[in-house]
Amino acid sequence: MLNDSEVSARLPAQDLARARAFYADKLGLEPVEERPGGLLYRCGGGSFALYETVNRPSGQHTQLSWMVADIAATVDRLRGRGVVFEEVDLPGLRTVDGIAEVAGQYPSLGTGERAAWFRDSEGNLLGLGQPV
Repeated sequence: MLNDSEVSARLPAQDLARARAFYADKLGLEPVEERPGGLLYRCGGGSFALYETVNRPSGQHTQLSWMVADIAATVDRLRGRGVVFEEVDLPGLRTVDGIAEVAGQYPSLGTGERAAWFRDSEGNLLGLGQPV
């Protein structure tokens, strides 16, 4: 029933102006559409929206992720724009200079993934992935 429907994510923002500035200044993204209390962004074949709310994100899991061709170059470029990447040191998952080697992957995407995570201005945990 939903196979041919486009998927879109929603991210909470307590301060929509602050979030808009983060996505523009740090990620180079501008909304393609806006409405009172919301901003819509398109990336590749998908979209996500920021919506203003008094609620805060849990920030405990990846809420949105971009698949990139060269994660090291993307991390370097984003760092140059002021993005701070999370450092992780857990059993089975450790970042080195902000990038983790993740074993296992969906077979159609490869055998593993290189991944990195950062938070937006609102505390949403965002990720980058590169299949290997």
